[in-house]
Amino acid sequence: MPVWQKALELSVMVFKLSATLPRCEDYGLTSQIRKSSNSVSGNIAEAFGRKSKKDKSNFYIIARGSAYETQSHLLYGQEVDYFKQGDVEDIFIGYNELIHELNKILNSLC
Repeated sequence: MPVWQKALELSVMVFKLSATLPRCEDYGLTSQIRKSSNSVSGNIAEAFGRKSKKDKSNFYIIARGSAYETQSHLLYGQEVDYFKQGDVEDIFIGYNELIHELNKILNSLC
């Protein structure tokens, strides 16, 4: 699924970006942003494997929520000067595109 591939690519980008975070953030922002970004592709995969439209929708909704959460973490990291705007911008836009695709999938399931 292209949407899953996009989510996985973004998760790898977030992982690499978060590798620059200070050690004191290992159990804070580093952990949170990696979990939320990885959750997107994981929930898309889970949705794909479900049979009913209701089950599929629930996992796509969770994936979309995790995408928004990841965007929030990116903005926070930028605001506290952990990330440069240019480093965050492409990833943030990628999540906007992914959210748009998830919304299209969700609309098709209704």
